[in-house]
Amino acid sequence: MTVSHTRLITTAKTAQSWGVRLATAFSVVLAVTLWSAVPLTVTDVAARSTPDSFADLAERLLPSVVNISTTQSVGGDGGGTQVMPELPPGTPFEDFFRDFFERQQGDRGGNRPRSANSLGSGFVIDADEGFIVTNNHVIADAEEINVIFADDTRLEAELVGRDPKTDLAVLRVDPDEYDLTEVEFGDSDAMRVGDWVLAIGNPFGLGGTVTAGIISARARDINAGPYDDFLQTDASINRGNSGGPMFDVDGQVIGINTAIFSPSGGSVGIGFAIPANLAKPVIDQLVEFGRTRRGWLGVRIQQVTDDIAESLGLDSARGALVAQVTPDGPAEDAKIEQGDIILEFDGKNVEDMRRLPRIVAETRIGKDVPVVVWRDSDEVRLRVELGELEAAEEAGLLDASTGSNDGGSQGDIRTDDEALESLGLSMSALSPRLRDRYELPEDIDGVVITAVDGNGPAADKDLRSGDVVVEVNQQTVSTPEDVADMVREARDKGRNKVLMLVEREGNLRFIAVDIVEG
Repeated sequence: MTVSHTRLITTAKTAQSWGVRLATAFSVVLAVTLWSAVPLTVTDVAARSTPDSFADLAERLLPSVVNISTTQSVGGDGGGTQVMPELPPGTPFEDFFRDFFERQQGDRGGNRPRSANSLGSGFVIDADEGFIVTNNHVIADAEEINVIFADDTRLEAELVGRDPKTDLAVLRVDPDEYDLTEVEFGDSDAMRVGDWVLAIGNPFGLGGTVTAGIISARARDINAGPYDDFLQTDASINRGNSGGPMFDVDGQVIGINTAIFSPSGGSVGIGFAIPANLAKPVIDQLVEFGRTRRGWLGVRIQQVTDDIAESLGLDSARGALVAQVTPDGPAEDAKIEQGDIILEFDGKNVEDMRRLPRIVAETRIGKDVPVVVWRDSDEVRLRVELGELEAAEEAGLLDASTGSNDGGSQGDIRTDDEALESLGLSMSALSPRLRDRYELPEDIDGVVITAVDGNGPAADKDLRSGDVVVEVNQQTVSTPEDVADMVREARDKGRNKVLMLVEREGNLRFIAVDIVEG
């Protein structure tokens, strides 16, 4: 049995979400007419002409692209009936597993192990050392990895290193056994929407196949990992193309084909590639260390919304808001505080929250880095010495847990202060009785929300009874009067919102709440 690999986005929920997101995105994507006899002219813009043919380029690049074939054992649980796992609708593995389990149940010899073959693509990056790049999901759980070249030469490959977070892996073959052809990485940041690209891979196990298209969009987040920054293309990417290269018209690798959006499993013109500038530092680390060694700052962050920016006096929604600082981490040592907005890191602007993890990850461990944060309506300049993300993970210093609470709306102790009424909530100082009622730990201090007006600003921000307000406008609060004072102070400064730091089931989050006049 053979299974071809290309990551799919196929579930109904994802399809519905992507339907909305892509409809918006495609409305602004540059439209390119491929066969127009009249050249496109735009004032003060020099357009690159449509290539007459990609034949010379394809001929030069095809020898560098390989087929990745992996083998792993499936089945053989030692007895009993095996149950087919539940899979997302439309997954490319659905038919494979159904066929496998039907055969297993009909096999009188019992549930003997079977061998499953998977197909993907890859490309040579170092002919002298024999290094080949592919996707992590192509070789995951493989017991045997073989690399097949354009002339059908097959070599056994060893795994050098892999990184699930970016879905990258590096293999190595013996360079003395074959005359390898390598390709170079280009500058993916220089690619513009509408630029021509060439994708080469091994769809459906057919062998080297070339498709052409354009860059449809940049910086796509498809919820595949923490460093999502995909290039989107309409070049056909089918099952088996995963791990193959995406080239620019100069023959440089500017992306690694990784995923497609498809209800059916086939290409519908929405493919995604890891940008070369994101992939290359990871690949260099895998080659050098056999694993990644990413920088670590030691903060939990959240997006800066317009409401939060306004409440903190920031001119626009930008940067990354520090929701929590890891004890004894690099950020704490550098005096970065909860409520700071990180605007610059190592001389690079942090346009939004998603940008910061990538900048930090790509920064050398141990480097003394300048950081600019927004604090108390002013810029503050700090310096931080970066730690190592993987070491922090091994030490259990990272907690990605989230919590939720379906607290009721009935209050316990109300305050009639008009300032709190303008937020649409009632609050009370913490007491043993309230801690017991809302199951609040002893180490939490602040003011507990005891009632929420279903039509008020607090309800609009999903605040609930039992939430504990720890800070308001970055000032610690312990009584409802403290909160009311902060509301009045914000109102006196002409602000229409207050920024609350709220604790819910062990998680802290900043929430900007409107101040509504009575």
